[in-house]
Amino acid sequence: MVYAPDAFLPMTQTSIRNAMTIDVEDYFQVSAFAPYIARERWESIPCRVESNVDRILALLDEEGTKATFFTLGWIADRYPAMVSRIVSNGHELASHGWAHYRVSDQNPDEFREDILRSKAILEDIGGQAVLGYRAPSFSIGRHNQWALDLLEEAGYRYSSSIYPVRHDHYGIPDAPRFAYYPRGSGLLELPITTMRLFRQNIPAGGGGYFRLWPYPVSKWFLKRLNQLEQRSAIFYFHPWEIDHQQPRQKGISMKTRFRHYYNLHRMEKRIKALTRDFNWNRMDRVFLD
Repeated sequence: MVYAPDAFLPMTQTSIRNAMTIDVEDYFQVSAFAPYIARERWESIPCRVESNVDRILALLDEEGTKATFFTLGWIADRYPAMVSRIVSNGHELASHGWAHYRVSDQNPDEFREDILRSKAILEDIGGQAVLGYRAPSFSIGRHNQWALDLLEEAGYRYSSSIYPVRHDHYGIPDAPRFAYYPRGSGLLELPITTMRLFRQNIPAGGGGYFRLWPYPVSKWFLKRLNQLEQRSAIFYFHPWEIDHQQPRQKGISMKTRFRHYYNLHRMEKRIKALTRDFNWNRMDRVFLD
């Protein structure tokens, strides 16, 4: 990694609040496993999400960090007590859709039903308005932005679904890096954080890239964003990423194996460091207040 001249800026306290987010899904529900694990099997697979979310809640509580939990309706329906704990701990509850269907695999009617159904169950369990939505696998792209209109119609106030990077499964590389209103709508789009280096957007806001980069690199990315660009970061991870003892899937491709399992054993320690090194809060409090 080649560092810019300001790479060694001292870490100073900043008043900028960053948004910590968790995509609540279980390990067998990720899009990369869809060719290997049929949805019909989900009901028969032991879930690990509840214990992992409880570990995350404890981790966040250690530093007094509040976060936004983008939660699948399928999960909320089966673990309402877990959802209640998320809310009672002061975190924001937001939608990740019903059953991790990519938006790009749905037509408008299917998508409308999906976002209304997930919003309804989360609000029923959580007892608070659900304002945010994140598409599974950031699957709102150039060709299905009609989904943003439907989100606004359904009562959502923001989306975090368009990733301004180049990736083999998602992304709009030339989309804005920071909060904007697409299509002239009243729905605020909040992209995952990227760093502009070498004339391209480098992922800097979590997921597999956070496990790939050494922690000092991720720390430098976020420090630069806060101190030089004076912008709030949006970071995300999944409960299964702190679970290095999850069952290993057989027959998956080498690329999928690397992306899913690399550095899982280091993830929890890195998240703890992140909560100490930066100022975090919920999406609604960072961007809607």
